[in-house]
Amino acid sequence: MSTSLQQRFHAWIAAPAYPWVTGGVLTAGAVTELIVFPGSVTTTVGVLVSAASLMWRRSFPPVAMLTVAAGLIGFAGDVNLYLSIMASGLIGCYSLGRNRVLHPAAAVAGGALGALCVNLVHINTWSRMELPVPALWETGSLSLFAESFLLSVVIFGAVMMGDAVRSREETRNERHLAQARLITMERQQAAEAERAAIARELHDIVSHSVSMIAVQAESATYTTPGLTPEARDGFQQIATTARSSMAELRRLLGVLRTPGGDTALTAPQPTLDHLAELVDQHRAVGGTAELRITGDRVALPAAWELSAYRIIQEALTNARRHAPGARTVVEVDYGADRVLRLHIRDDGPAPGARPEPGTGTGTGHGLTGMRERAALVGGQLRAGAGPGGGFLVEAELPWGPG
Repeated sequence: MSTSLQQRFHAWIAAPAYPWVTGGVLTAGAVTELIVFPGSVTTTVGVLVSAASLMWRRSFPPVAMLTVAAGLIGFAGDVNLYLSIMASGLIGCYSLGRNRVLHPAAAVAGGALGALCVNLVHINTWSRMELPVPALWETGSLSLFAESFLLSVVIFGAVMMGDAVRSREETRNERHLAQARLITMERQQAAEAERAAIARELHDIVSHSVSMIAVQAESATYTTPGLTPEARDGFQQIATTARSSMAELRRLLGVLRTPGGDTALTAPQPTLDHLAELVDQHRAVGGTAELRITGDRVALPAAWELSAYRIIQEALTNARRHAPGARTVVEVDYGADRVLRLHIRDDGPAPGARPEPGTGTGTGHGLTGMRERAALVGGQLRAGAGPGGGFLVEAELPWGPG
C-alpha cells in the first residue's frame, strides 16, 4: 500500500462516521444472513445486537463488552456460526483492547470463560441431538473442548492486537510530545543565549560611552579655566558617578560571561562600515554576494549599527548553510524617514548542492536571534520564501522620529 493510500486509510478510520458505517454494514449483513439462514430467537437477537452495538463503540467504548457477549450468546443459541457474529465479535474484542476498557488479561479471561460456556451449551445440544458424545474423562472427551480453545485463541489475538495498536499510538504520541518539548526548550535556550550575547555587546557599547563621560568630566576640571569651586565639584561628581556605573557594568558582565570566559567580548564591535569586509568574507568561503547601499550614510547609534550588522551577518551565514552556491544580494537603505531598511535575499541553492536540514522553515535559532536584535531597537523583521524563489530577510530599524 502506497503512502498516500495509507494516509487516506488512516484518515478514514479516524473519521467520526467510520464506526457508524461499519456497524451499519455489519447489521445489514446480519439481517441478510438471518433471512437466508433463519435461526432461533436467541440467535437472532444475539446476531443483531452484536452487529448493531458496534456503531457506538467509539462514542461509548464499554459497549464492546455487549458486542462480544451478544455474539457469544448468539453462537450458543445455534450450532451454526454466522459470519456477521465472527466479524462483530472480532471487532468487539479488538475494541476492548484498543480502548483499554478492561485490562487485557481480564478481557481475555472473560472471553475465554464465555467461550467455555458456549462450548458446554453446544455439548449439551449435541447430546440432545443423539450425537455420539463421550463422557467426561473418557477417551476423546477432551476433543469436545476444542471449540472453546479455538474461540479463546481468537479472542486473545483480537484483544492483544487492539492493545498493541493502543500502545504503539501512545508511544508515538509521547515521542511527538517529547520532540515538541525539546524543540521548545532549544528555542528558549537559543533566545536566552542571544539575549545574553546582546547584553554583553551592549555592555561594551555603554561602558565605552560611560568611560568617555568619566574621562571628559575629570579632564574638564583641569582644562577649563575659571571654573568655580561648585562647577569643579560638579564635574568631579559626574566622574565619580560614571566610575560607579562602570563598576556596576563590570559586575553585570561578570554574571553574563560564560564560565570559560570569552575574550572576544572585549573586542571592538563591528558597525555598518564593516559591511564590505563581511561580504568579502562571504565570497572568500565560496559564496556569491553583492552589496547595494542606497541613501546617505548616517552615523547611527551604536546599538543600531551592531544590530544591523549582526542581522546581515546571520542572514549570510544562513545562505551559506541552506542555499550553497546561491547568489545573495544585500541591500541597505538609509531611508530619509529615519528608518534603516535591510533586504537580504538569495536565489536558492545551486543545482546539485546539498543544503543542511531545516531549509526554509523560518523557525531556526539564527532567525530567532535576528528577530531578537530587531526587537531590541524597536524594529521588526520578516523572513520567509522570496517572491522569485530562494529566501528573503527584511528588517526595518527605526532610529529616530520621522
